[in-house]
Amino acid sequence: MRGYAFLLAALAALTDRLREDDPERGDVPGWVMITVMTAALVLAILVPFRTAIVDAVSAALESVTSAG
Repeated sequence: MRGYAFLLAALAALTDRLREDDPERGDVPGWVMITVMTAALVLAILVPFRTAIVDAVSAALESVTSAG
């Protein structure tokens, strides 16, 4: 009898959860937009300044590895 009551309560809770809008579900389209815009910004910065970025990182790594 206890198991039946537990199962009934669990099903009622699940039904309520599925019927109502859950405010903690998040905004999936918003996160998708943020991800796409971040990728676009990275590409917008990387494309014109690729050689400068590669040269700067290479020089930094060379100065660290040859400091001995």
